[in-house]
Amino acid sequence: MTPFYDQDGITIYHADCKDVLPLVNPASVDLLLTDPPYGMGYVVERQLVGNGNRRVWMGGGLPVHGDDTPFDPAPLLAFPRLAIFGGNHFHDKLPVSPGWIVWDKTGGGRGPNNTFSDVEMAWTNLTNTPHIYRHLWKGLTRDSEAGKSVLHPTQKPVPLMRWIIEKWSEPGDLVFDPYMGSGPIARACLDLGRRYIGVEIVEEYCQAAVDRLGQQAFVF
Repeated sequence: MTPFYDQDGITIYHADCKDVLPLVNPASVDLLLTDPPYGMGYVVERQLVGNGNRRVWMGGGLPVHGDDTPFDPAPLLAFPRLAIFGGNHFHDKLPVSPGWIVWDKTGGGRGPNNTFSDVEMAWTNLTNTPHIYRHLWKGLTRDSEAGKSVLHPTQKPVPLMRWIIEKWSEPGDLVFDPYMGSGPIARACLDLGRRYIGVEIVEEYCQAAVDRLGQQAFVF
């Protein structure tokens, strides 16, 4: 299979992860970190919001591919070290774990009240205790990437992925991301000196990830 991108230890495949997963040896992967479709049927219409120079596109304009059917995490459980966002939506299909990762999107209560969820959760077997990361991310009010267009309907901040990768991997480790989206994990791996394999079925998001990787100095 020919990579969409392969440079500086970062490899991206434009493919269905169902075709790539059988080709990856779980024993070769130090950390599987990913944000798969949750099975919510989630669609955000693309709209321009804000005023003046603060006007940015919100919403990805595309549905999350595969989100219209229940998500089955079973193929991922062959990998020894895992962090899977959205695990609360399919927790009945995951082993019991006391060690959830909780992303506080209010930044510790600093964000505005709105209809977005206050937290997002990742199931993990990396720890036996819950861990909280506080990073404001509500509409235009964000601790990072403020004023930039939203690249994906369920986009996560790069600093969140950096925090997870720094906490539970070492430089030179291989991180596997079978549901890459717009590539926040890829960018974090490049910044932190981790090797990375990402898979994304939508070509537009593959290109968005490559564009992120091409930035000389990523601005949080």
